[in-house]
Amino acid sequence: MKCKSTRFGSFDVSDESILHFPSGLLGFHDQSRYVILDHDTPVPFKWLQSVTDPDLSFVIMDPVELTADYSLVLTPEALAEVKGLETDDLLLLVILTIPSEDPGSVTANLRGPLVVNQRTKMGKQVVLADSYPTRHPVFPRAVPIPEPAAPSLQQAACS
Repeated sequence: MKCKSTRFGSFDVSDESILHFPSGLLGFHDQSRYVILDHDTPVPFKWLQSVTDPDLSFVIMDPVELTADYSLVLTPEALAEVKGLETDDLLLLVILTIPSEDPGSVTANLRGPLVVNQRTKMGKQVVLADSYPTRHPVFPRAVPIPEPAAPSLQQAACS
């Protein structure tokens, strides 16, 4: 299948690589077919590109890269939507937000992860309880280093 993207141009995708999100994603319920695109450099980020809307793509990543103890328990309904079995290898991804006014302030929505069954290629965006933030910083802000204290008059006189 030929896929068009305003970011990546035109490219071929195999039918086997297309992911199906029957319920769509939050705010994009009418888009249900996506493909994951890797960067050509080794980075933890990937792209989730709609195969039917060239303008629609998301930067995604594995939430475990952000917080090692990230986990969730799928409801039976969510597991049924991805046609999952207990033995299936489920892929967890989170969507990143990159503010145009401050690209260094990238955040990840840890509360609304994407769950993809790699066997069936079915996916679902789930909404977790309040235990995870919707805006988890991807790049921690540098802590300002305090200025050294000015030497006291007694110290200055000794040197």
